[in-house]
Amino acid sequence: MEKRCVTSPNAPAAVGPYSHAVAAGALLFVSGQVPLHPDGSGVVPGGIEAQTRRVLENLKGVLEDGGSSLEGVVKTTVYLSDMEDFSAFNGVYRTYFTGGYPARVCVEAARLPLDVLVEVDAIAILA
Repeated sequence: MEKRCVTSPNAPAAVGPYSHAVAAGALLFVSGQVPLHPDGSGVVPGGIEAQTRRVLENLKGVLEDGGSSLEGVVKTTVYLSDMEDFSAFNGVYRTYFTGGYPARVCVEAARLPLDVLVEVDAIAILA
């Protein structure tokens, strides 16, 4: 099986030695997306809703540049810095994934990169 690394101009530059995503076989594995502006201007200001929207927009950009879409997502892992944000996170999440929701794990993390409130990674089917 061949693998293809994906770098997306629609997501912030990687903050470490990893690819935005890797395509392998019929699947696309998307690295954790945090609420950084793709233009490099830093973390999105605001609370969990604003940060969740930016994370999901970054995820959407990587998915599309990698040959998939939000509709192709079969699994996400969600990391919240505070589980008290679970309900507010879900309120935004459900506007991006409508019906036929992907499988999901949601955990509270003691600390996320750059002290953000949320990070999401995904596995999707390639189009």
